[in-house]
Amino acid sequence: MAAGKGPLSEVNFLTVAEVASVMRVSKMTVYRLVHSGHLPAIRVGRSFRVPEQAVHEYLQESYVGVETA
Repeated sequence: MAAGKGPLSEVNFLTVAEVASVMRVSKMTVYRLVHSGHLPAIRVGRSFRVPEQAVHEYLQESYVGVETA
């Protein structure tokens, strides 16, 4: 997981709403990604926090390039 690459104090955590904004999807989509295990998160009380680097890695892995002929 991305959070394990450096000291925990240097990890920037995002709320579900912030992740949804970065990814330009609904908050429900973010919750589905978290619950399915596709997007790592920690639970803080009743809410989730997602490492910012994990969001960028998920988007990078999910990128579909368009090939030109």
